[in-house]
Amino acid sequence: MSALPPIASPSRDAGPDLASLVESVRRWGRELGFSAVGVADLDLSEAGERLAAWVGEGMHGEMDYMERHLPLRRDPAQLVANARSAIMVRMDYAPLDGPELAARQQAALADGTRAVVAAYALGRDYHKVLRQRLQRLADRIAEHIGPFGYRVFTDSAPVMEVELARKAGLGWRGKHTLLLSRDGSWFFLGEILTDLPLPADRLETPHCGRCRRCIDACPTGAIVAPYVLDARRCISYLTIELKGSIPEALRPAIGTRVYGCDDCQTACPWNKYARASAVPDFAPRHGLDTAALLELFAWTEQDFEARTQGSAIRRIGYERWLRNVAVALGNAPASEATRAALQARADHPSQLVREHVRWALARQEASGA
Repeated sequence: MSALPPIASPSRDAGPDLASLVESVRRWGRELGFSAVGVADLDLSEAGERLAAWVGEGMHGEMDYMERHLPLRRDPAQLVANARSAIMVRMDYAPLDGPELAARQQAALADGTRAVVAAYALGRDYHKVLRQRLQRLADRIAEHIGPFGYRVFTDSAPVMEVELARKAGLGWRGKHTLLLSRDGSWFFLGEILTDLPLPADRLETPHCGRCRRCIDACPTGAIVAPYVLDARRCISYLTIELKGSIPEALRPAIGTRVYGCDDCQTACPWNKYARASAVPDFAPRHGLDTAALLELFAWTEQDFEARTQGSAIRRIGYERWLRNVAVALGNAPASEATRAALQARADHPSQLVREHVRWALARQEASGA
């Protein structure tokens, strides 16, 4: 977890017209590129109980920070003194309109020789982009009302972002557990936790009905029931959060996904209404949206560091990057070039890499081409 930004000065005793302030905040947020802005109260008692039960069943896997920071997730006032509300924002990140993005990813998976990277990680690391704009929004509020108590976050502290965004009326929780809106789900979330008692927005009515396309589309069956995700089976967890060996039984279902997975989103009917992001930072870098697996597997550690600079991908490090690409090559169409590339790393210094390379070679050799 990254370090928390410094807390701003306490609020003044004299409060502004809060309803009018919220409308101004929405306008300023749109000017800063946020696609939606809402306000939530901080009562997370019910969601906190569900989260504790989920962690208690071990579905968080190796993400021990989920258990370690449960009290903070359930009580945001521990992050900001006297916190009363959360200003929640959405920012679109899809590099293409929803239908085109889904078609592009499915074509790459069917091809079998190209890497598939989750759309959110194709461009610049979203943490910095959102945090900078959230800070500008907070500065604008301070210019308008004077000093107030707050902190800005975006997936950078133990905050129940999806639940707060739901409570702020920015969407409803889909059966894949992500926030979903009439504009789809290709967006990031961020928040300003504040001691201002801002009026909360109305909840959005859920619109999933009997649809279960996200559940059926999950390659590893990680959505074990509507609104319940077993992270231990999720490809995003396996390729990003998991530090050790990927369970062999799950490796074939990963296909050529080397960082994250978007299948539950590409299957969602609401994402046909999603539009490409207007934020240049989220445009694909270094050709990662069309890269060949053999090209990525040939990267040296210096290549990895250079080409993931400013990217969310860098967090997994070079060793896990090779692990992921090796699994993808094991699932790729059999070829002499693929076997040669794998054989070249069969004696890699990392036991983790060697293990996955051996598995991939066995898969390639079993295919017999």
